[in-house]
Amino acid sequence: MERANNHSMSGAEWALLVGLSVLWGGSFFFIEVAVNELPPLTIVTARLAIAAATLLAIMAFRGSKMPLQREVWLAFLAMGLLNNVVPFSLIVWGQTHIASGVASILNATTPLFTVVLAHFLTADERLTRARFIGVSLGFCGVAIMIGVTVFRSIQMDALAQLAVLAAALSYALAGIFGRRFKEMGVQPMATATAQVTMSTIILMPVAMMVDRPWTLAVPSPSTIASLLGLAILSTAIAYILYFRILSTAGATNLLLVTFLIPISAIILGVVVLGETLAAKHVAGMLLVGLGLAAIDGRPIAAIRRRFTRRRYRDGSLRGDGS
Repeated sequence: MERANNHSMSGAEWALLVGLSVLWGGSFFFIEVAVNELPPLTIVTARLAIAAATLLAIMAFRGSKMPLQREVWLAFLAMGLLNNVVPFSLIVWGQTHIASGVASILNATTPLFTVVLAHFLTADERLTRARFIGVSLGFCGVAIMIGVTVFRSIQMDALAQLAVLAAALSYALAGIFGRRFKEMGVQPMATATAQVTMSTIILMPVAMMVDRPWTLAVPSPSTIASLLGLAILSTAIAYILYFRILSTAGATNLLLVTFLIPISAIILGVVVLGETLAAKHVAGMLLVGLGLAAIDGRPIAAIRRRFTRRRYRDGSLRGDGS
């Protein structure tokens, strides 16, 4: 584990990380298109069902096998709820009221929640001073983005932002819970496929009862394309990249993707959808970014090393001249 944490990523791994950020950032764009015609539960169910079919087909092509133990499938059930059903539903509902760029920024708080929860729920992830500073900066950024109006009155946009934050909290719990699959000896591809499949089984009857999708109008080609992109690109292929990076570069390096996702989502939202961001969203994003940098530690360590080298070099020059 320590080796993975200290691993410097290769050019290929950086390319995969940027690709993952584009796929996950694109999910907010695809959702923003789909919510104009389809209700949230139908979007999430279609996303999961298509992604599950894609991943199952890939596993069949590779000849991979699923584990059969009952306790493993119960863990898949819990993982599906925490990592897919709850956060996907909250984010899609939230994006019926807020822009995709704002949703992506709020979703980038996942590592902040992870650091706090891991301190209480794990034995090896303690809340250090640097992490505490990072979490404080990050949550200040969130407070700036949401604004003080949330404390004065309950408005739909404030509830939508809180829903996306709740999704980030669910992702954080899923990240901590998902550590057990390695101990169970479950392959990453099987974990990805099984949790998406279980999520589909959970959510499909709910969507059928609530949305009655057979009564909805046939969606437009752009909405159908968005659903396919959301399911195949931002879910199935994104999971494959996620577990590939996790296995080669480690979990710490993988957290860097949270810096990049809002950039992709904001660019797509502004350029394609014509969205705009308020100054408070930009300021909040900067604070969240600083908080993540403090938690990650490496940007600050790099600045310290550069400063130390410069001082040493200047000192050496002065010493040579004396």
